Amino acid sequence: MKIFVGLGNPGTKYAANRHNIGFMALDAIAAAHGFAPWRTKFQAEIAEGRLGAEKVVLIKPQTFMNLSGQSVVEALRFFKLEPADLVVFHDELDLAPGKLRCKQGGGHAGHNGLRSIHGHIGPDYARVRLGIGHPGHKDRVSPYVLSDFAKADQDWLDDMMRGIADGAEALAQGDTAKFSNKVALRMGAVAKSAPPSPPPAPSRTPAATPAGAPEDTRSALQKLVDRFR
Repeated sequence: MKIFVGLGNPGTKYAANRHNIGFMALDAIAAAHGFAPWRTKFQAEIAEGRLGAEKVVLIKPQTFMNLSGQSVVEALRFFKLEPADLVVFHDELDLAPGKLRCKQGGGHAGHNGLRSIHGHIGPDYARVRLGIGHPGHKDRVSPYVLSDFAKADQDWLDDMMRGIADGAEALAQGDTAKFSNKVALRMGAVAKSAPPSPPPAPSRTPAATPAGAPEDTRSALQKLVDRFR
Protein backbone atom coordinates (compact mmCIF):
# COMPACT_ATOMS: atom_id res chain seq x y z
CA MET A 1 0.00 0.00 0.00
CA LYS A 2 1.18 3.53 -0.80
CA ILE A 3 0.19 7.02 0.24
CA PHE A 4 0.48 9.83 -2.29
CA VAL A 5 0.34 13.30 -0.73
CA GLY A 6 -0.15 16.46 -2.75
CA LEU A 7 0.81 19.74 -1.11
CA GLY A 8 -1.23 22.91 -1.42
CA ASN A 9 -3.58 25.25 0.41
CA PRO A 10 -7.31 24.56 0.83
CA GLY A 11 -10.11 26.66 -0.67
CA THR A 12 -11.04 28.06 -4.05
CA LYS A 13 -8.95 31.18 -3.43
CA TYR A 14 -5.78 29.11 -3.79
CA ALA A 15 -6.96 26.40 -6.18
CA ALA A 16 -5.07 27.67 -9.26
CA ASN A 17 -1.97 28.88 -7.39
CA ARG A 18 1.48 27.64 -8.36
CA HIS A 19 1.83 26.46 -4.74
CA ASN A 20 -1.10 24.08 -5.34
CA ILE A 21 0.41 22.06 -8.15
CA GLY A 22 0.65 19.10 -5.76
CA PHE A 23 -3.14 19.13 -5.32
CA MET A 24 -3.52 19.34 -9.11
CA ALA A 25 -1.35 16.24 -9.58
CA LEU A 26 -3.51 14.16 -7.23
CA ASP A 27 -6.72 15.39 -8.86
CA ALA A 28 -5.35 14.23 -12.23
CA ILE A 29 -4.49 10.78 -10.86
CA ALA A 30 -7.87 10.37 -9.14
CA ALA A 31 -9.80 11.36 -12.28
CA ALA A 32 -7.78 9.20 -14.68
CA HIS A 33 -7.81 6.04 -12.55
CA GLY A 34 -11.34 6.01 -11.21
CA PHE A 35 -10.60 6.60 -7.54
CA ALA A 36 -13.43 6.76 -5.03
CA PRO A 37 -14.92 10.21 -4.37
CA TRP A 38 -12.95 12.55 -2.15
CA ARG A 39 -13.93 12.46 1.53
CA THR A 40 -12.68 14.10 4.71
CA LYS A 41 -10.29 12.28 7.04
CA PHE A 42 -6.91 12.96 8.73
CA GLN A 43 -7.54 16.73 8.49
CA ALA A 44 -7.41 16.20 4.74
CA GLU A 45 -9.34 15.27 1.66
CA ILE A 46 -8.60 11.66 0.78
CA ALA A 47 -9.49 9.35 -2.10
CA GLU A 48 -8.79 5.62 -2.26
CA GLY A 49 -8.20 3.45 -5.28
CA ARG A 50 -5.78 1.14 -7.06
CA LEU A 51 -2.88 1.76 -9.38
CA GLY A 52 -2.25 -1.60 -10.96
CA ALA A 53 -1.88 -4.13 -8.15
CA GLU A 54 -1.11 -1.45 -5.55
CA LYS A 55 -3.70 0.06 -3.25
CA VAL A 56 -3.12 3.81 -3.01
CA VAL A 57 -4.54 6.53 -0.79
CA LEU A 58 -4.40 10.08 -2.15
CA ILE A 59 -4.20 12.81 0.50
CA LYS A 60 -4.60 16.57 0.12
CA PRO A 61 -3.98 18.14 3.57
CA GLN A 62 -6.51 20.84 4.46
CA THR A 63 -4.42 22.33 7.28
CA PHE A 64 -2.68 24.92 5.07
CA MET A 65 0.81 24.31 3.76
CA ASN A 66 2.91 24.90 6.87
CA LEU A 67 0.97 22.28 8.88
CA SER A 68 0.85 19.57 6.21
CA GLY A 69 2.77 17.11 8.38
CA GLN A 70 -0.18 16.75 10.75
CA SER A 71 -2.30 15.03 8.10
CA VAL A 72 0.58 12.92 6.85
CA VAL A 73 1.55 11.49 10.23
CA GLU A 74 -2.09 10.71 11.07
CA ALA A 75 -2.51 8.76 7.85
CA LEU A 76 0.74 6.82 8.27
CA ARG A 77 -0.21 5.81 11.81
CA PHE A 78 -3.75 4.79 10.81
CA PHE A 79 -2.58 2.56 7.96
CA LYS A 80 0.52 1.36 9.90
CA LEU A 81 2.85 2.49 7.14
CA GLU A 82 6.41 3.83 7.13
CA PRO A 83 7.86 6.97 5.53
CA ALA A 84 9.22 4.69 2.78
CA ASP A 85 5.60 4.09 1.71
CA LEU A 86 5.00 7.82 1.15
CA VAL A 87 5.33 9.91 -2.02
CA VAL A 88 4.89 13.69 -1.78
CA PHE A 89 4.09 15.87 -4.82
CA HIS A 90 5.14 19.50 -4.37
CA ASP A 91 6.03 22.69 -6.22
CA GLU A 92 9.73 23.27 -6.86
CA LEU A 93 11.20 26.73 -7.38
CA ASP A 94 14.60 25.36 -8.40
CA LEU A 95 13.24 23.60 -11.49
CA ALA A 96 12.11 25.37 -14.65
CA PRO A 97 8.36 25.36 -15.36
CA GLY A 98 7.35 22.00 -16.79
CA LYS A 99 10.37 20.10 -15.45
CA LEU A 100 9.85 17.17 -13.09
CA ARG A 101 12.30 15.26 -10.92
CA CYS A 102 11.89 12.37 -8.48
CA LYS A 103 13.93 12.35 -5.30
CA GLN A 104 14.32 10.02 -2.34
CA GLY A 105 15.03 11.66 1.02
CA GLY A 106 17.08 14.80 1.49
CA GLY A 107 16.39 18.25 2.88
CA HIS A 108 13.32 20.41 2.60
CA ALA A 109 15.10 23.40 0.95
CA GLY A 110 12.90 25.84 2.86
CA HIS A 111 9.62 24.50 1.49
CA ASN A 112 7.11 24.96 4.31
CA GLY A 113 5.07 21.87 3.47
CA LEU A 114 8.14 19.63 3.39
CA ARG A 115 9.49 21.30 6.53
CA SER A 116 6.31 20.34 8.37
CA ILE A 117 6.46 16.75 7.13
CA HIS A 118 10.13 16.52 8.14
CA GLY A 119 9.21 17.66 11.63
CA HIS A 120 6.69 14.83 12.02
CA ILE A 121 8.27 11.84 10.24
CA GLY A 122 11.80 12.80 9.20
CA PRO A 123 13.23 13.05 5.66
CA ASP A 124 13.10 9.44 4.48
CA TYR A 125 10.23 9.62 2.01
CA ALA A 126 9.99 10.06 -1.76
CA ARG A 127 9.20 13.35 -3.45
CA VAL A 128 8.03 14.32 -6.93
CA ARG A 129 9.38 17.81 -7.53
CA LEU A 130 7.18 19.77 -9.93
CA GLY A 131 9.00 22.72 -11.47
CA ILE A 132 7.30 26.12 -11.39
CA GLY A 133 10.39 28.30 -11.92
CA HIS A 134 11.75 31.08 -9.72
CA PRO A 135 10.64 34.72 -9.77
CA GLY A 136 14.27 35.88 -9.65
CA HIS A 137 14.53 37.25 -6.11
CA LYS A 138 13.73 35.70 -2.75
CA ASP A 139 11.57 38.70 -1.78
CA ARG A 140 9.18 37.84 -4.63
CA VAL A 141 8.85 34.13 -3.83
CA SER A 142 5.78 34.36 -1.58
CA PRO A 143 3.58 36.43 -3.95
CA TYR A 144 4.83 34.32 -6.86
CA VAL A 145 3.89 30.91 -5.45
CA LEU A 146 0.57 32.28 -4.15
CA SER A 147 -0.36 33.61 -7.58
CA ASP A 148 -2.24 31.66 -10.22
CA PHE A 149 -0.45 30.05 -13.13
CA ALA A 150 -0.33 32.35 -16.14
CA LYS A 151 -2.38 31.53 -19.23
CA ALA A 152 0.88 30.86 -21.05
CA ASP A 153 1.57 28.01 -18.59
CA GLN A 154 -1.63 26.15 -19.29
CA ASP A 155 -0.43 23.96 -22.16
CA TRP A 156 2.62 22.55 -20.40
CA LEU A 157 0.69 22.27 -17.12
CA ASP A 158 -2.06 20.21 -18.79
CA ASP A 159 0.54 17.96 -20.44
CA MET A 160 2.37 17.47 -17.15
CA MET A 161 -0.84 16.47 -15.36
CA ARG A 162 -1.68 13.97 -18.11
CA GLY A 163 1.83 12.56 -17.90
CA ILE A 164 1.60 12.18 -14.13
CA ALA A 165 -1.67 10.30 -14.53
CA ASP A 166 -0.12 8.11 -17.25
CA GLY A 167 2.85 7.21 -15.05
CA ALA A 168 1.07 6.90 -11.70
CA GLU A 169 0.96 3.11 -11.79
CA ALA A 170 4.73 2.91 -12.36
CA LEU A 171 5.31 5.36 -9.51
CA ALA A 172 3.20 3.26 -7.15
CA GLN A 173 5.42 0.30 -8.04
CA GLY A 174 8.55 2.32 -7.27
CA ASP A 175 9.67 2.59 -10.88
CA THR A 176 10.55 6.28 -10.98
CA ALA A 177 12.41 5.98 -14.29
CA LYS A 178 9.32 4.65 -16.07
CA PHE A 179 7.16 7.26 -14.35
CA SER A 180 9.46 10.08 -15.46
CA ASN A 181 9.50 8.73 -19.02
CA LYS A 182 5.70 8.71 -19.16
CA VAL A 183 5.70 12.37 -18.17
CA ALA A 184 8.44 13.17 -20.69
CA LEU A 185 6.41 11.57 -23.47
CA ARG A 186 3.49 13.87 -22.69
CA MET A 187 5.75 16.89 -22.35
CA GLY A 188 7.30 16.25 -25.77
CA ALA A 189 10.81 15.65 -24.41
CA VAL A 190 11.17 12.57 -26.59
CA ALA A 191 12.33 13.42 -30.09
CA LYS A 192 9.53 14.13 -32.48
CA SER A 193 9.19 12.19 -35.71
CA ALA A 194 11.50 13.32 -38.46
CA PRO A 195 10.22 16.24 -40.54
CA PRO A 196 8.88 15.35 -43.99
CA SER A 197 11.52 14.98 -46.65
CA PRO A 198 11.85 17.92 -49.06
CA PRO A 199 10.28 17.38 -52.49
CA PRO A 200 12.69 15.87 -55.03
CA ALA A 201 14.58 18.28 -57.22
CA PRO A 202 13.08 18.76 -60.67
CA SER A 203 14.39 16.18 -63.09
CA ARG A 204 16.87 17.44 -65.65
CA THR A 205 16.02 14.64 -68.05
CA PRO A 206 14.36 16.08 -71.20
CA ALA A 207 10.67 15.38 -71.44
CA ALA A 208 9.79 12.48 -73.66
CA THR A 209 8.42 13.30 -77.09
CA PRO A 210 4.65 12.62 -77.14
CA ALA A 211 3.72 9.52 -79.08
CA GLY A 212 3.00 10.28 -82.73
CA ALA A 213 4.73 13.71 -82.69
CA PRO A 214 7.40 14.32 -85.34
CA GLU A 215 10.95 14.09 -84.09
CA ASP A 216 12.59 17.50 -83.49
CA THR A 217 15.70 17.48 -85.68
CA ARG A 218 16.74 21.09 -85.05
CA SER A 219 20.23 21.79 -83.78
CA ALA A 220 20.71 23.23 -80.31
CA LEU A 221 21.61 26.62 -81.84
CA GLN A 222 18.49 26.59 -84.02
CA LYS A 223 16.30 25.77 -81.02
CA LEU A 224 17.79 28.73 -79.12
CA VAL A 225 17.18 31.11 -82.06
CA ASP A 226 13.60 29.90 -82.43
CA ARG A 227 12.86 30.66 -78.75
CA PHE A 228 13.45 34.38 -79.34
CA ARG A 229 11.45 34.77 -82.54
